[in-house]
Amino acid sequence: MNTPTPHSALYVGRVMHERMRPARHRLAYSVFSLLIDLDELPALAQRLRFFSLNRFNLFSLHEADYGANKSANGNGLNLRQRVDQQLTAASLPTGGPIRLLSMPRVFGYAFNPLSVYFCHLPNGELQAILYEVNNTFGQRHSYLIEVAKDQRGHGGNDTVDQHCAKEFHVSPFLGLQLDYGFRVQPPHVDQPDMRLDITASDADGPLLFARLDAHRRVLNDASLLLAFFSHPLLTLKVVGAIHWEALRLWVKGVRLQARPPAPTRSVTVIRSEES
Repeated sequence: MNTPTPHSALYVGRVMHERMRPARHRLAYSVFSLLIDLDELPALAQRLRFFSLNRFNLFSLHEADYGANKSANGNGLNLRQRVDQQLTAASLPTGGPIRLLSMPRVFGYAFNPLSVYFCHLPNGELQAILYEVNNTFGQRHSYLIEVAKDQRGHGGNDTVDQHCAKEFHVSPFLGLQLDYGFRVQPPHVDQPDMRLDITASDADGPLLFARLDAHRRVLNDASLLLAFFSHPLLTLKVVGAIHWEALRLWVKGVRLQARPPAPTRSVTVIRSEES
């Protein structure tokens, strides 16, 4: 009997950010992320020598790092149960696979500007994407966006287009009067690549564009060690890059924006127009 191919994987790729105005600014750097099927998470932690769940290792995933309510620390629920809770609150079905794309902790440290949950129906269709955003002020907010029915394919070549208004302060150089556009080629076990494009636009058009292009690799101890030595202390470098690029923008004369209060709700829900 053939063993099913695990959906969890390692994705290695490149992130690019480009700001169009008032000063042109571009940066790009190499990254890796883990795609974790939340139902496979306990078995992964047992199988992998260099990856642990909720405890220290070279790589680890701590469930307290995720979830809509940062202060509640999950109320004793595991990560799968917390995402199901958010789906239920949005009147969306539960029971299908949930796959998290995120950078792990490296030597106990992590900072994820964006983690993405691909929430599927039991029949395998992608029903919603949950975008979980952290800022450098220690705050977190999520956008749960239902996938339009005509974009709910089973294969890896399907592209998902989504939109929402910005509700959460991230960069001190960007205000809240923006709309996000997401264009996603979701990860899939039968496809070697995934892609995520994000465009932030104001009344004058696109202001900021970000892209992740990543290639799928098998998730095992050898691939984890290769990722570590090719991207040493990745999560520390991400935080360092955020502050360095902020300094460069300030030198270019880009004006700082006042930090607004955090949203009163922890999750912004966007239902499909077909619902």
